[in-house]
Parts: sequence; C-alpha cells; structure tokens
Amino acid sequence: MDDSEIKDLLEENLKLSKENNRMLNKLRSAQRFSSAMRAIYWLILIGISVGAFYYIQPYFDQVKSLYSEAGTNYNQLKDLKDKFPNFFNGTTEQK
Repeated sequence: MDDSEIKDLLEENLKLSKENNRMLNKLRSAQRFSSAMRAIYWLILIGISVGAFYYIQPYFDQVKSLYSEAGTNYNQLKDLKDKFPNFFNGTTEQK
C-alpha cells in the first residue's frame, strides 16, 4: 500500500468515526428525552390518581355512612321483631 491509499483509508475511517459519533449522540439524547417523558408520564399518572382519590373520597364517605346507617336500622328492626314477634308475623293475637 502506498501513502495515498493509507491516507484515503484514514480519511474514510475518520469520516465513519464522526458519523458514528453523531449517531451515538442522537441516540443518547433520544434516550434522555424518553426517560424524561417517562418520568413526566408517571408523575402525571400518580398526580391524577391522588387527585381522583381526594375528589372521590367524600362520595365514598357518604356511601360508607349510608351502609352503616342501614346496618343500624337493620339491627333496630331485628330488635323490634324480637320484642314484638306477633306484629311482624301478621297476627295480632297476644299470648
């Protein structure tokens, strides 16, 4: 090989190295952007979940109180049935 061939090969090698470096830098910046977007996505998702919890919690509390009131009312009716068994059977005879 003579000097001109070596020089051409070195120039081509330098050109390819620069191109590879440019592509690697683009890949790295795309990876950083992707990581940042993924973090933003998760922050938004968690924020929406927490916000929805605080927004919906009063409704859950209302439903919970309704169920507890229904349970209390059921227990009161059960106690009344035990006290007045004939009334709930449809008979009014007293023994």
